Amino acid sequence: MSPLTHKSGSVKQGKLLPLAENEYITNRALHALIVRGYGASVKRWEDAAQKCLTIDDLRVLMERRVHSMVGDYYHGGASDETTMRENIEAFQKERFLPHSGVSFPEVDMATEFLGHPLSMPVIAGPVGFLRTLWPRGEEAAAAASGKAGIPYTLSSFSLTRLEDVKAATSAPCIFQLYKPLGNAAAEQALERAQAAGYMAIELTIDTPVAGNRLRDKRNSSTELMNGTFLQRARHAPKMLPYLHWVAGFYADGGQKMVKFPNILTADGQPMPYADVAALLKSSAITWEDLEWIRKIWKGRILVKGVQSPWDAQRAIECGVDAMVVSNHGGRQLDRALPGLEVLKLLAPMVKGTRVDILMDGGIRSGADVVIALIYGATAVKVGRPQVYGVGAAGEVGVDRAYEILREEIEHTMRLLGCQSIKSLDSSYVRTQRI
Repeated sequence: MSPLTHKSGSVKQGKLLPLAENEYITNRALHALIVRGYGASVKRWEDAAQKCLTIDDLRVLMERRVHSMVGDYYHGGASDETTMRENIEAFQKERFLPHSGVSFPEVDMATEFLGHPLSMPVIAGPVGFLRTLWPRGEEAAAAASGKAGIPYTLSSFSLTRLEDVKAATSAPCIFQLYKPLGNAAAEQALERAQAAGYMAIELTIDTPVAGNRLRDKRNSSTELMNGTFLQRARHAPKMLPYLHWVAGFYADGGQKMVKFPNILTADGQPMPYADVAALLKSSAITWEDLEWIRKIWKGRILVKGVQSPWDAQRAIECGVDAMVVSNHGGRQLDRALPGLEVLKLLAPMVKGTRVDILMDGGIRSGADVVIALIYGATAVKVGRPQVYGVGAAGEVGVDRAYEILREEIEHTMRLLGCQSIKSLDSSYVRTQRI
């Protein structure tokens, strides 16, 4: 399956990309050769992804296919990466207390979020630049979400038109809003999302500046994506073991594809690529922005990046529909509390209100999902599991990521002796060992 075009909610093999989209490949025969060669090798990666047994297996497979110059944007965290590690460790410290001697024919994983049914308590979180990992990566990830029966969240910093992503999936979609070009460009994006049928928007409040992402600074990733021809050429030898990624990147348009079609300039053109640190510094969303956003957006509103009781209380008072407990996957303020610890702190505040509480950060297994639900989450949002799937094998890789999470949730629930996720409570878990 070659993911160079999409059709009917799934990314399918089909016609070649227009040559005008490609920076270097101007010869039709050469372009055809690259696309066909790329497509012929896709099955190798898809087969490998389908053999993966854990989310970490998909991460390892992605690292075999994608050089760290590209991959470290997703693998890395801020500064010493303390929070990124502790997000995972917080879940690993938890211990289950199973209710034994029970059996049931099936596990009920279904739930609801903002009036939409979820087949399992998982939502695809917003991830920028997915198209740099796999051709039409955002469409591939969205299509997989639709098949899994879970919502998909599209980042403002995606490289694919929001209308195309919505058309590629049967999933309800959420648009995550940044405003690097100011309110006018953001208003236009909101109007487009509303017209395309997005069910909600997500406002990220933890990015007044970018985190100190040392991996990106050390590996010269900006040169690879936006440098001069000579700057990019000097990295060519490093890419020889990653020819499948190289072929896919250039078959999908190369550097000319790396622009932001959901953030339009005053003359209606997609915003050109820029360094992430510069983008976030000019993109900060504040609580005051809710006032003008509500005049444009008539649907549901999520606030992401809630990390304290003060933020949670403000979100409740502002009447948002859901809050996402998140430290940006440990990519913003290092030494912030792990997401699970913040969830434990805030879930009692939210209980009994009309506000749903989600969390992300550190989710690497179905057992982690169950633990988050025990501590009060309506559902979890997943970023890196989705990334590992896209980077390993595109749509098939994300399909496998969601299959793994679903299988692990069911397995954990059966061993816990709990038939429905709605029945999970604190009697099933203990942080400290007895």
